Parts: sequence; structure tokens; C-alpha cells
Amino acid sequence: MKYTRLGRSNLTVSRICLGTMHFGQCTTEKEAFDIMNRALDLGINFFDTANIYGGNPGQTEEIMGKWFKQGGGRRDKVVLATKVYCCMVGDQSMPNETNGISAHKVRRHLGDSLRRLQTDHIDLYQVHHIDRRISGEEFWGTFERLLDKGDILYVGTSNFPGWELAKFQMMAQQRGLLGIVSEQTQYNLLNRVPELEVIPAARDFGIGILPYMPLAGGLLTGKKQIVAGSRTSSVGKEYNMSLSGNQQFEEFAKLCREIGEKEHVVAIAWTLANPAVSSAIVGIRTPSHLDGIERAAEVALDQEVMRRLGDIFSINYGRRLQPGEAPEAYSW
Repeated sequence: MKYTRLGRSNLTVSRICLGTMHFGQCTTEKEAFDIMNRALDLGINFFDTANIYGGNPGQTEEIMGKWFKQGGGRRDKVVLATKVYCCMVGDQSMPNETNGISAHKVRRHLGDSLRRLQTDHIDLYQVHHIDRRISGEEFWGTFERLLDKGDILYVGTSNFPGWELAKFQMMAQQRGLLGIVSEQTQYNLLNRVPELEVIPAARDFGIGILPYMPLAGGLLTGKKQIVAGSRTSSVGKEYNMSLSGNQQFEEFAKLCREIGEKEHVVAIAWTLANPAVSSAIVGIRTPSHLDGIERAAEVALDQEVMRRLGDIFSINYGRRLQPGEAPEAYSW
């Protein structure tokens, strides 16, 4: 396994991050334990979760807490990331339980996450989605107190636009804080929109990109058909794509055969090739999904392969955009 620094922090993380969204929903507790043990054996030291994950909200964190409780230095070996933002009570009738963040809500939700995870701190505490209502003063005042107490060590974001990353990072600098060290964004060969503004903003402000869904929910794994009701099926509908007779996927499979690598390895390696990317979050549902995953962190795709992948999976919203960043991607 290869390692890198998370954004401009001095925290070392594996280039592959274990995504735990399926734990408790599609993956049993025993399978989750096997997956986490295997991940450590492979050198994956970065585990990502969220308080909302599981068949019921909080279930995934509870499973991970039980695994940490087994001892053997498990907690110390893991850079643990979780998230806050979503409603955790099944509905949003409580005024302070709606989606979003506030000092009131974050304090309570963090305490619940610490209890479920059976730990005294969160290494990377992430805002799960942008809350356009919160002021910068409340945002940083809230997280600064948690940082000072040692309840959290670093602050990250997820699903933030480039302008919001810039706004909050500049405010952090004014307060003398390290600020945001990572941004989770959906980024893969089928969704290259973050290249326009999110990734350039993150790069310039020292924020490490953590792509989630680098395999586009299974569409980029070389599958020949989609099983009805599966995760890949729902993502296929979101992307308005099918595997049958898809020219892009046929060209992708051909290129992978030429270079002697599996589709899922190339898809993940492509995200890791972007200099702004620190680690790719791979959602693991069964222990077998970890087979050969470390290869994705080792493969170095040459410029010609990267060019061909860019041609196969170009950004297209009704018109072909030029490769690159905004505004050149769509303007002169």
C-alpha cells in the first residue's frame, strides 16, 4: 500500500480509503469485521464512515465501535473519519434536527458518534453536505472548540462547491487555523465535473480531495449486466446509463485489456493520478471486494493512457466541453 499526506496536514493516510456505507445495511457485522481486519492487513489505515450510515442511522458506527473494542491496537492503527449533517431521528419535525449543522446539533451528534464508535476522539470530522444557512463565524467557532478540546483532530467537508471551500478556508486563515484539510466529492470517469472548480479550489487551498464512488457504484468494474435492485442498478438510473451496448464501456474494457489491468483498478488509479487527490474511498460490501484493491494504489497510468481515458469519458452536458478547469473548459 502507498501512503500520502492528507491535504496540507501532516497526517499520513493510505491511498485507498475503506468506505463503510454498506456495513449494517448490505454487510453483516461479521463480514464487516472481516473486511476491516483484511483492510488493515493490506495496509489500509484510513476508514471513512458517517453517523447516518447503516440499516438504521448510527448502525455502521456501532459496528465499527464493537470492532475497535476488540483491542489489539485497532483504534490506534486507524485514521477514523466520520460525518455530521443529516437528521438522525427518522424525521425532521424537531426544529434543531433538520439537515444541516449548528453548534447545538454538532455538539450532540459528535457525542453520539464518539459513544457509538467507542473512542475518545475522531481523527477527521467532516461536514457531510453544504449548509448555506450557517455563518462562517458559527461554523469555525463550533469546530474550533472541538479542536481545542481534542474531541476532533482535523476538519473535512463533503459535497462543497469550490466557492464555499474558498470562503471557509479564507476565514480559517484569518482565525489562524489549519482549516479544512479534505473535501469528499463524487469524482470518477463518469463524473468529471469537480475538475471545473472544486478540484482547482481544493488544490490551491491545500485541501486533499477524497473521491467517493470512484467506481461509479459498480458501473466501472467491468460488469456485463446490472442486477435489478442492486446498487449499480440505482446508480445506472442516476447516470442514465446501461451496460448493454454501451460504447464507452466497451472502449474502456478494450483499453484495460491492452494495458493488462482490470477495469476497477484503472478506474481508481485514474482518480489517484490527479495531484489534488489524497485517497480514493472505495465502498466495500464483501471481503472479496478487497481482492487486488492495493493494485490501484500502485499503478501509474502513463500520459497516453490518461489521454485515451479522457477522450472516452469526456465531460458532456449537451455539448462537448474542453478538458481542464473553469472557465476555459466552456469558454475562450
